[in-house]
Amino acid sequence: MWYSLTLSNPPKPGEIAARVRVPETSPWFSGHFPDFPVLPGIAQLAMVRDAVSRVSGGDVKVSGLRRVRFKQMIRPGQELDVAIARQGRAGEFTFRITVGPDLVCSGIMETVLETEGPEMVIKGERQT
Repeated sequence: MWYSLTLSNPPKPGEIAARVRVPETSPWFSGHFPDFPVLPGIAQLAMVRDAVSRVSGGDVKVSGLRRVRFKQMIRPGQELDVAIARQGRAGEFTFRITVGPDLVCSGIMETVLETEGPEMVIKGERQT
């Protein structure tokens, strides 16, 4: 895997807490950008999805994103804290990624637990 994700004890029930480290050798940094490597936003969102998948016990697919804000750049070797909280609707989570006290990224992720079979998920509805 291109990063290490360690789940920790969440502060409240229904929340997910993780510590993430992206090594300087991660392929994400090689082309984004050569002289000033930063972690792309899509990689940050993948870390949130992966943490939700681990806790859900299955493969989670992202069905929507809202209010996503990228506030700061993530540089090689930085340690990140990912905090995720379940929201009112099933499969909906707010998330925050921080480096120390600084907010790096936040938003709302809508997810669907992947099921077996030839179904396709579109905006949270199952199509066969």
